[in-house]
Amino acid sequence: MGLEQVEAMIKRQLPDAQVVVRDMKGGGDHLEAIVVSAEFEGKTRVKQHQLVYSAIQESLDSGVIHALALKTYTPQGWEAAQQAV
Repeated sequence: MGLEQVEAMIKRQLPDAQVVVRDMKGGGDHLEAIVVSAEFEGKTRVKQHQLVYSAIQESLDSGVIHALALKTYTPQGWEAAQQAV
């Protein structure tokens, strides 16, 4: 599965999201995603991650994606994280 496909699946679940997906080990099944969405406002980190995982659940269940390291941010949280760098 291509990184663009994973990005598209997440954006179907969270249409406003900014999504960056990277291949962590070069095999295409260990991925990292950074997702920024206003949908995360007022939600715990666990709820934020559940929203993203629900978008790719089928690929996780089938083993196409073995692992996904996930970082989620609200737009304000993302801005603050960028300023801290």
